[in-house]
Amino acid sequence: MGRREILQHFRNDGYRAELVGQIPVFVISGLLFSISAGILMQVGLPFPLSVILHNADLYPKGLGLILIADAVAALAKHRPASPLAFLGKRYAEPSFLARLLARLPLFLVLALLLPLFAMLKPLIPLFQPYTWDATLIAWDRAIFGTDPWILLQPVLGYPLISSILAGFYHGWFLLVYPGSLFILLAPQADSIRRRYFLALVLTWLITGFVLAIAFSSIGPCFLEPILGDRTFASQMAYLHRADGQFPIMVLDVQQMLLDAYLAQGPGHGAGISAMPSMHVAMAFLFYLAIRHVSHRVAPYCLAFVLLIWIASIHLAYHYALDGAFAIIATWLIWKLSQAVFVWWDRASAALAPSIASRPGTITA
Repeated sequence: MGRREILQHFRNDGYRAELVGQIPVFVISGLLFSISAGILMQVGLPFPLSVILHNADLYPKGLGLILIADAVAALAKHRPASPLAFLGKRYAEPSFLARLLARLPLFLVLALLLPLFAMLKPLIPLFQPYTWDATLIAWDRAIFGTDPWILLQPVLGYPLISSILAGFYHGWFLLVYPGSLFILLAPQADSIRRRYFLALVLTWLITGFVLAIAFSSIGPCFLEPILGDRTFASQMAYLHRADGQFPIMVLDVQQMLLDAYLAQGPGHGAGISAMPSMHVAMAFLFYLAIRHVSHRVAPYCLAFVLLIWIASIHLAYHYALDGAFAIIATWLIWKLSQAVFVWWDRASAALAPSIASRPGTITA
């Protein structure tokens, strides 16, 4: 097997047409990345290569999890006499390597996206001080009659349940890394891949940064130590008591974020932002994509969205409206992404019909 054979599969299997279909992802990503890099340089924070490399290192680990799951499933299905030889042939096939080559540009988008967001998020209070918490608390109370965590407490206010919810809340990262890589590589996701990745970029950088500036807020767990407001002191007291019986994993992360903010000030550290909830936004985006991949798995993904939303309230990260706003914003971005590709497919078919009509062109 040589480079020529891989390139032959790249051309014949429709991957060139696939890349043409994904051009809006690259153009919009490049534009947003350029604007974001300009913002970082303006505030004196050049984009360090070390941050990119650290983040990129997480994706090969996620890829490893996906390959392990794929290998186990393939071995269980085919039961070969020589498992190692079977897997070696499976993952050295030119068609498989051509698919990896075709997905490399989207992988680079992933590798740049999260470290860029991690550097932008601490800048939120520099653009807009944290002034929305009182309004969000008032809106929550107007809708629910009281602080939503109080309504949840009779059902969820047990240390073991709180510990389990904290574990799920941390497990959310599986959507961001292995989940995104699954959509990147799985043939079942061909029809939805480019739409997911465009929505992913827009969700992180528009919902997670632009809208977070517009509704700049810190959330219940940081309200007292940063703003001196004891509205949620009893909720935090419960979580710390529960942590004495079962580990509440989020408390250590909350303390790390708080220490970084207090030590380095706005514009530095890991960044604090409540509205909108990116945990809920990303879980909902993944559900919107999985609906097109597996009708059997989709209900579980929707249940996970609701679980993360409830956990974000119970664990004092977010107000209830943070999750609701995230769902609405993500749904609008999902629709926008579809409209972008409907327009692009018409435009590209008119400009280059010989490429756009090749097999493997991905639909919106």
